[in-house]
Amino acid sequence: MYLIEESQIPEAALPVARLRDHLRLGSGFVEDGLQDGLLGGFLRAAIAAVEARTGKALLVRDFLCNLHRWRDVTGQVLPIGPVRAVSQVTLVDAFGAGAVVDPARYVLVADGEAPKLCPMGACLPSIPEHGSVEVRFRAGMAEAFGDLPADLAQAVMLLAAHYYEYRDETALGQGCMPFGVTSLIARYRPVRLGFGA
Repeated sequence: MYLIEESQIPEAALPVARLRDHLRLGSGFVEDGLQDGLLGGFLRAAIAAVEARTGKALLVRDFLCNLHRWRDVTGQVLPIGPVRAVSQVTLVDAFGAGAVVDPARYVLVADGEAPKLCPMGACLPSIPEHGSVEVRFRAGMAEAFGDLPADLAQAVMLLAAHYYEYRDETALGQGCMPFGVTSLIARYRPVRLGFGA
């Protein structure tokens, strides 16, 4: 399975001015926007890191999940949430020819932790031998950064500021993510249960 981000967060959606204020960078100068590209890059990196740790897309965008087999034919859990809608399911044969699956054959079971693509009948459509299935969907917690839960928005700001402050650091320090960030995102992290749980 692999996941591709089909649409990126637009530059205008990144809270660059908020990060500039958070870092207490000077303002009112001719060079005010000089570091905006750099700050935008740190914001993108911070958002990606928080999303990787939580398994949740922070800002809404389009994704493509490609699978060579269903993990469970009675329902496939999607790799990131919260999923707002499944736009298309395509079966791709060994030669690369695709056939779009009728949307009446599946349904999205929305769930904050484990959104699932479920069949309307007994099982999901069969994937062609040596082929794959492409599931296109739209996922994200908020349309705009200001609509995110306050703790996640603060975690992104803290992590982007950390990246900015230690941008010349080449060695790993005492952990890859500051404690303040990990404590803010802790309640959003997926719960993993194993044999010992």
